[in-house]
Amino acid sequence: MIMLSSSSLCFVLTEETEDFNGKDRDSLLSFKSSLADPKQSLSNWVSGFNNWTGITCDNQTGRVISIKLTNLNLSGQINPSLCDLLMLETLVLSQNNFSGFIPICFRNLKFLKILDLGNNGFQGNVPLVELASLPYLKELILKGNSGLSGLIPDNFSVSSLEKIDFSYNSFRGVIPESLLHLKSLKYLDLSGNGLSGMLNEFYQPLVVLNLASNSLSGTLPCFSASVESLNVLDLSNNSIMGGIPTCISSLNVLTQLNLSFNELKYRVSPRFIFSDQLLVLDLSYNEISGPIPSVISETSDKSGLVLLDLSHNQFSGEIPLGITELKNLQGLILSHNRLSGEIPARIGNLTYLQAIDLSYNWLSGSIPLNIVGCFQLLQLKLNNNNLSGVIQPELDALDSLKIFDISDNRFSGEIPLTLAGCKSLEIVDLSSNNLGGEINEAIVKWVNLKSLSLSGNNFHGALPNWLFSFEQIHSIDLSGNNFSGLIPDGDFNISSSLNRRGLSSNNLRQSSATRDSAIRVTLGLLGKNEMSFGYTLLSPVGIDLSVNSLKGEIPEGLFGLQGVEILNLSYNFLAGQIPISLVKMWSLTSLDLSHNSLSGQIPTNISGLQELTFLNLSYNCLSGFVPGEQKFWRFPEAFAGNPDLCVEVVSGEGCHQMKSSLPPGEDIFADDGGGVISVWAFWISAVVSFYVGVVALFCFPPARHYILRPMKSLH
Repeated sequence: MIMLSSSSLCFVLTEETEDFNGKDRDSLLSFKSSLADPKQSLSNWVSGFNNWTGITCDNQTGRVISIKLTNLNLSGQINPSLCDLLMLETLVLSQNNFSGFIPICFRNLKFLKILDLGNNGFQGNVPLVELASLPYLKELILKGNSGLSGLIPDNFSVSSLEKIDFSYNSFRGVIPESLLHLKSLKYLDLSGNGLSGMLNEFYQPLVVLNLASNSLSGTLPCFSASVESLNVLDLSNNSIMGGIPTCISSLNVLTQLNLSFNELKYRVSPRFIFSDQLLVLDLSYNEISGPIPSVISETSDKSGLVLLDLSHNQFSGEIPLGITELKNLQGLILSHNRLSGEIPARIGNLTYLQAIDLSYNWLSGSIPLNIVGCFQLLQLKLNNNNLSGVIQPELDALDSLKIFDISDNRFSGEIPLTLAGCKSLEIVDLSSNNLGGEINEAIVKWVNLKSLSLSGNNFHGALPNWLFSFEQIHSIDLSGNNFSGLIPDGDFNISSSLNRRGLSSNNLRQSSATRDSAIRVTLGLLGKNEMSFGYTLLSPVGIDLSVNSLKGEIPEGLFGLQGVEILNLSYNFLAGQIPISLVKMWSLTSLDLSHNSLSGQIPTNISGLQELTFLNLSYNCLSGFVPGEQKFWRFPEAFAGNPDLCVEVVSGEGCHQMKSSLPPGEDIFADDGGGVISVWAFWISAVVSFYVGVVALFCFPPARHYILRPMKSLH
């Protein structure tokens, strides 16, 4: 049967078929009358059949054989009149806002071959038994209708059905036996449902099998019937146990294998050899142990592996040198394992690499200089290892780098001036190392900087005037260093995150989602499709300058930043009064000014900060009377160590002096000859604060002010 375009369809009606075609026309107009069409996409559905949007007719009979109305923002329920189009072969209503139930009368469409209702708002049980009676049905797509529920019936079997996509709905129960034996089936996607039961063998040559994000259990079958056909196998995010059987490597045309987020254990057999066609191998978030099999990287020159993710397992030993021969590799994710040894010196051979994550291992040695060969690198995460040495000046060649995290290692030396060449940097974490020197102006060139952490190092000198001059900055952590001098009184209004200009206190909470910064890496899988992954900066908007030797008064402008959620200036030598501009910090949830030399009265407007959940002003020189009506009783121990301060716990019952709770003779500040606060004092205070209900994340530096969370998608 010839399928013509809509511009020439239904224009050849003869007088003999006019009445007959009129029935189809009336059915369509009834269908339209039940819909909301805000874009007026169906405005040309008037008299006649000339050029109706999305409608295709048979050029001989004039009967409607195809309806394709995709992504037109249509809404409403499907009028049963649609079931009167008895010659209909294709019905595609995907990516709209249709609601209600799927009509049972679809069983009348005996010639239907394709039914696509994906990405709408349909709900209730699907009439699968009725749809199974359609003899020519080849594709049944119901994906992305979270309201669709019920069981997949045992007798759901259509002899001609080739594609089933029920992904991201609310189906439950087990996968029926009938689907395991449906010979015509090539594409099965049941991901993102509530299916349970054992994962069983499939007995037909599948091309795509996606059962991800369910509650399936059992062990991995061999998929023997699909040895020469299976292209995509995704069983991620289930409860599959046991080891990975060697027979999986017999899937000769497999391009994507995702077994992540399961309960797989044991070693990968050394006889496990992957197909040259494999593009994605994701075994992350399991309990697989032993060395990384060298056969993973022992592939021929034809190998096209693009993503290798073995993170969050128990792999041990060294990183196989053969990985550096995977010329097409774009993502190398080996984090959260027990890998040791050095980073392979030839890693720079992987010129297509966009993401390297070797964090949370036991790696030693230095960053190989050869890594600059990965000139397309967007993300380099080496944190939480035993790496040492200096930051090589040559790393400026990585001018596309967005994420640079080498925290919690043993790096020493200074930040090279040459890193000014890394102008794309957005997230930089050098915390918890042995780095030192003064902050140089290389950082100024990172114009896209969003998060900077230098905490827990040996940096010294004055804080630069440009510290708050980044337009996109929302997290600065310089805690636990030896910085001295004044807090720079710069232009605090530059950052849109730190200072949400033009927003009222009511709108600030609504706009909080905008502070999250997602960095996505898109991997092109040889033109066939794409897989993207990335990291989202989930930290609160904050400034942490605690545990340094800063002195002088707190700049007035610092307390006018409307977007700041966490401000920690504790354990310094700051003096003067708390600025009254504090009332402008509508977003503030945590304020720690403890262990300084602040004086004067506590601004009464602090009580007006509705988002404030943590307050610590202890061990200063504050004085005056704090009335009980300000409800500061919400913050126990917040005023300890201010002997001239009287806090009224309950209105009308007098005040209580806030004397020091430390044992006599113990000074929380230990002068080490240079005015530096001792590290042991800091940890003691953190423990004490914990037991009085202080949230540790906000209380002690060097605190990590951002969380990088991996995200996987897409097929």
